[in-house]
Amino acid sequence: MTYIMSLFLLGLVLGLVAVASNPSPYFAALGLVVVAGMGCGVLVGHGGPFLSLVLFLIYLGGMLVVFAYSAALAAEPYPEGWMSGPILADMIMYLVGVCLVSSVFWGGWYEFSWVPADDLGEMSVLRGDVGGVALMYSLGGGMLVISAWVLLLTLFVVLELTRGLGRGALRAV
Repeated sequence: MTYIMSLFLLGLVLGLVAVASNPSPYFAALGLVVVAGMGCGVLVGHGGPFLSLVLFLIYLGGMLVVFAYSAALAAEPYPEGWMSGPILADMIMYLVGVCLVSSVFWGGWYEFSWVPADDLGEMSVLRGDVGGVALMYSLGGGMLVISAWVLLLTLFVVLELTRGLGRGALRAV
């Protein structure tokens, strides 16, 4: 389990470096999807599979709106990839920075701190994330409905803004 969690955390850091180093919205959106997947994998490893699934689906819905907006406003027909000179230099610089900062805190990380939430499952009636789901739907149901309507409204606003005068993401080619 420690190796899988280390793989998820490494993928999370590499995805964050890929997002931070590339100015193109196409590659940044791909990096953010990788970061979301790896972060949800970390949550699953700590005992929150339902929370991880909900966050991943909501995050991908939000990413669809942001990607549609940024891709419509991007003016570069051939964006720079991750292996081009300046972007590769930025990625290496960010990775060296992450390694230096992590070397400062290296002594405080131990494997016993990676205990999942369901490790003491025999003493509990519910799973680790089920109690939070029940609270989200009982006490936070109104906020959940309002958040869904705001995301839908944001989608329509972004699509209307990018449409313009016959130019944009929804134009007939």
